[in-house]
Parts: sequence; C-alpha cells; structure tokens
Amino acid sequence: MRVQPRVAVVGAGPAGLMAAETLARAGVRADVYDRMPSAGRKFLLAGKGGLNLTHSEPPPAFLSRYGQRRAAVAPWLEAFGAEALRAWAGQLGIETFVGSSGRVFPRDMKAAPLLRAWLHRLREAGVRFYMRHRWVGWSGERDLVMDTPTGSVLVQPQAVVLALGGGSWSRLGSDGAWVPLLTGRGVAVQPLLPANCGFDVARPGPQGETVPGWSEHLRRRFAGLPVKPVVLSVMVPGGERFVRRGEFVLTDTGIEGSLIYAASSLLREAIAAQGWVDIHLDLMPDWPAERVLAEVAHPRGSRSWSSHLQSRLGLKGLKVALLHEVLGPSAKDEPVAVAAALKALPLRLVSPRPLDEAISSAGGVRFESLDEHLMLRALPGVFCAGEMLDWEAPTGGYLLTACFASGRWAGEAAARWLGVPPSDAPPPMP
Repeated sequence: MRVQPRVAVVGAGPAGLMAAETLARAGVRADVYDRMPSAGRKFLLAGKGGLNLTHSEPPPAFLSRYGQRRAAVAPWLEAFGAEALRAWAGQLGIETFVGSSGRVFPRDMKAAPLLRAWLHRLREAGVRFYMRHRWVGWSGERDLVMDTPTGSVLVQPQAVVLALGGGSWSRLGSDGAWVPLLTGRGVAVQPLLPANCGFDVARPGPQGETVPGWSEHLRRRFAGLPVKPVVLSVMVPGGERFVRRGEFVLTDTGIEGSLIYAASSLLREAIAAQGWVDIHLDLMPDWPAERVLAEVAHPRGSRSWSSHLQSRLGLKGLKVALLHEVLGPSAKDEPVAVAAALKALPLRLVSPRPLDEAISSAGGVRFESLDEHLMLRALPGVFCAGEMLDWEAPTGGYLLTACFASGRWAGEAAARWLGVPPSDAPPPMP
C-alpha cells in the first residue's frame, strides 16, 4: 500500500497556507505548524482597514514593483498572478472588486470571511494544524524541533516548507527568530530591514543647526493627520528622480503612509549610504508654479500670513503649519521663497522607523542560497516561501500577491521533489 508523503509547513500566513493547499491538492499530507494560537494573525490585522488583496495593474507594471528582485519573482507571478488570485478567492465564495486606485478588495472589505472559508477548505482537504508550535532547531537533516506548551516535540517530515515571515510585527509571529537557525546550516541571509515604514525627520533649528523631529507645536496639533494631495520627489541612485502623487501622515517623529511606503526602499538605501536623504513635497500639485507665485506675492495688507495663504490659495491647516515649520517665521516677507517651498518643500529624513513597526521587511534568505524551485541548496528537501525571502514590494496588493504566489510555487516544488506531480484541479468547495 502506498504511504502518503508528508510535508511540514512551518508558518500559517498566506504563503504557508497556500503551500499547504497546493500540497493537499497534489495528494500530499500537509501539516501546518505555527507559534501563534491561530492561523493568519498578521493577515487578519493587515486586512482590518480593508483587505487589499492584489492590484489590477497590467503585468509589466505590476512586476516592476518588485525592483531588483523582479526577475526572481516573475516565475511565481506568471504561474499565479493577480487574476489567478482573484479567481482563487472567487472559488472560496469571496467576490472582489477593483477600487478607484486600481487596488483589488473583497466586496465586503474584510479579511476574516476569506480566512475562515480558506481554513475550512484546508481542513476538509486533510490539512492538519498544530498551533502554539514554535520551531526552535534542527535534528538531523530535515527533522524539526518544536517548542510547545506541553514540551519539546520532534517532527520528522519527508520535506519542509518554511514560510516564517520577515521581522516586522513580532507580536503577530514575524520576529525573524529563524535567521540563526538557517545561517547556522550554511544558508546566506540578507539582514532584515524595515520596509513599507515611516521615517524620522530633522528640521532646521533657530541657529541654523539640525534638530531632530518636529516642533512641539506641530507634533501636538497635527500628529496623526493626513497631508493630501501632494507629490513627492526624491533623487535616486543614477541621477534619476522618483516622483509620485499621493498622501502621507504626519507622525510624532516624522512621516509615514502609502506615498512614503512606495519610496521606502529608495529612502532607506539613501540614508544607509549617507546618513540622510532630502525629499521635496509639492503641496500644490494642481497649481502651476507661476500661479502660486502670483497669488503669494499679491499684497496681503493687514491679513496674517496664514489668512493670506488661505484666501489666495485655499491653503490652511497642516500644509500651512509645515510651511512654517520648514521656513520659519521670517518667510512671510519672502514671497518667492514661500512660493518655491509650496511647490518643493524640502524635508530631511534621517532614519527609518524600527523594524518591528514596519508593515513588512526587506532582506531574508538570499536567492543565491535557493534553486529555481525555492529549495535551499544547503538543505535538500527544505523549501522557503513568502516574506522570509530576500524581496520587497510596496503596499497596494503587491506584497500579498507575491506571498500567495511563492507559497504555491514552493508547494508544487515540494510535491515534485517527493515524486508527486502537482494537480491543476481546483480544490473541493467547502
């Protein structure tokens, strides 16, 4: 009688669950282990404000979001890209729609119904879940030592898929504790760094010195509020300029938000190279510079500077406060400088926020340590997937799509390695 092959999937996020589903569909027993008390904890929190599942961009533009790792990610997305992910969600009974920004969401905007339906289908397909099992080391070539509430457990699978996440949001399971477990076995790992993160600022002081953070007045009155619309521009290596329109949020120490996340890898690398990076913000993106200058230079009479800007430009609140913060009180007498700052307000960023605050992480298992099937060269039969690999992408559905796709890729590869051809048949409906 043929014995059903068994694979241990370590990590119950999107990549691990997709690997488990792919294995189960091929007739391989998949046992999922995770240190948290329930599956998909980070996935649920990421979808709390509206689950951005993927993006509707054409494939070439979509692939460009993966920067220097686009060649490595391309095969996963060709096999299971945005449209395939939407079709997969539809099989779970989750209807999706394309928002005005091109982002794709479930119709009810929630992550929980999708995750519930998915976990039900996985259990129906024979996938077993072992929660509160933390992987703490190796025993032999592929055997795994798990720390559980009742003591140490030895897991002896025929193959392993590691989908352990990166290093952000450790309270939800992604703590990077796997790094020494792999480097100790000869696997090259790029240091984990914050991605899709906020940045701390420095501003001019009263004597021309650089002062960290915002003034107490700006921080107290405006921290947590959005700045929109704006256009961010920053010089990137090679002399090209990154330019994008969007919005960001003022924080206690700096800035964060979707517009900043889109440029976070460039900003992080520039700060690592020189200790700081200057960005410029167009606070009036729908106004030509000539018109801004004409309105600012218009005689203001007895009106205050703030009242003048509101009257002539419709500018008020946080944007005016930012202008005060950067230019200082004497700027009201220099309309040319004010107009120039409104179209290109300079901000100096001096450090990314800590890794554990970031939405995701950069770095991870280097692709040189993997074959084209995501199997570790140093550990035959051990595959890796998801955010623990050395790639990054901005928010907007790109992160999740590649996590799902890499899990499917690794699951199929593990099945083939065990001599079981993957099945293209859809899993049974719950």
